Amino acid sequence: QVQLLESGGGLVQAGGSLRLSCAASGGIFSSYAMAWFRQAPGKEREFVAGVNWIGDRSDYADSVKGRFAILRDNAKKTVSLQMNSLKPEDTAVYYCAAAFSRIGVPRTRDAYVSWGQGTQATVSS
Repeated sequence: QVQLLESGGGLVQAGGSLRLSCAASGGIFSSYAMAWFRQAPGKEREFVAGVNWIGDRSDYADSVKGRFAILRDNAKKTVSLQMNSLKPEDTAVYYCAAAFSRIGVPRTRDAYVSWGQGTQATVSS
């Protein structure tokens, strides 16, 4: 399985931006759909954004559509999440995940076979 490592979390004020990055190693990166999930304290881990193995299709949760953008670079084996117009409700630990899929972007947690350790993003009001 591919190993994933997130970075780029931090503390920003509402309306600000953060860019999260995920570096992959140990697997065939282009065989995986990639996604970002997030989990706030006391809440379930939820799908945020995903991109297919080619990188030409993406999917976003309604709560972040128009504010976040996901981008993958198969040559560099990275996937990023650009987060703009951040809101306090975006505060969570953000996880990078990989699913062995070549046809689409799964939304369910059980479809993903590899996970990073997470990076904290905090948005103050």
